[in-house]
Amino acid sequence: MNSVVPAPIARQPWGMLIPLFMLVGFGALVLYSAAGGNMQPFAQSHLIRFGLFLVMAGVIVAMPRPFIEFISYPAYAVVLVLLLAVEAMGAIGGGSQRWLDLGPLTLQPSELMKPAIVFALARFYSDLPAGMVNTWRALIPAGVLIAIPMALVLIQPDLGTAIAIAFGGAAVMFLAGLPLRWFVIGGLAAIILAPLAFFFGLQEYQQNRVLTFLDPESDPLGTNYNITQSKIAIGSGGMWGKGFNEGSQSHLNYLPEAHTDFVFSTMAEEWGFVGGVFVIVVFGLILRWGLKVASNAQDRFPKLLAAGMVATVFFYAAINLMMVMGLAPVVGIPLPFMSHGGSSMLTNMICLGTLMMVDRWNRQQAPRGGLSRY
Repeated sequence: MNSVVPAPIARQPWGMLIPLFMLVGFGALVLYSAAGGNMQPFAQSHLIRFGLFLVMAGVIVAMPRPFIEFISYPAYAVVLVLLLAVEAMGAIGGGSQRWLDLGPLTLQPSELMKPAIVFALARFYSDLPAGMVNTWRALIPAGVLIAIPMALVLIQPDLGTAIAIAFGGAAVMFLAGLPLRWFVIGGLAAIILAPLAFFFGLQEYQQNRVLTFLDPESDPLGTNYNITQSKIAIGSGGMWGKGFNEGSQSHLNYLPEAHTDFVFSTMAEEWGFVGGVFVIVVFGLILRWGLKVASNAQDRFPKLLAAGMVATVFFYAAINLMMVMGLAPVVGIPLPFMSHGGSSMLTNMICLGTLMMVDRWNRQQAPRGGLSRY
């Protein structure tokens, strides 16, 4: 086989790339339908963005490990400065101040913090002596690294992204070997403080989202309208769906954000249960490949880096799927590689590019050692 297929092509991670291409292509079909059977304005830009960010991922793959270790902290610092810039001069849209208007490009720095926090914590724990993992020196600095961007994102306000940053950071901390009791204590503290956070930390619309999640039938035509229409779209698809470009919920504008947050609902109405299973299986293949890359990594830094990127993509997909099915409050997190949106595509392609980079490192080094929790 190697004599037929050129080596640069043969060594690509096709076990991940083929499912990825299938997912992006399927997403373009759904976006084509969401636009009423037109490539514009969603499907075409979706494919162009993917092509550009795939090239970016290829650049990431070629980066040497010493350079990545060197820029881990500076990258975190740069994104932190961008978050501060959002507070100072960010563009306002939909009642939130989350974006930087850079002329032809509108950037959402909070999205970049999701991979940036993984880079910073992977570097932090790779430098930390093993004997200090059970001490406060493993907890306090990492907690500060997570808390500062979380606070800036919550001010925007963007609860979903803040939780995503916390999830990615906590995943790296757990895999670094911090005592399990610390996570149990943290979980109990979160439960105790949840009522205070609800009444004094959340905006009114965020409170309404939580209340409608707890009582879905309380206001079906008001605050619960989005989820009600999402469930109708998913349920009406049945086993095989209504057919490509035949969805009524999105075409008649009953389903809000049919091309972004609720793109899975748009898909399920037209492709049915079979389409939903296809999407979930493809995500499973991509995540399974990522976990394999993490488990094959030679030492702490690449292991934590790869595992943190897998956790970030998993959080995106899991929360979005739960959200559109009414299993989680609406938090405005798009579905990776299918939803229309440049910042989300950028973040997820950084994650996959980093995983491919670690995979290249793995193939260049002989196996040795590993993390206890793999």
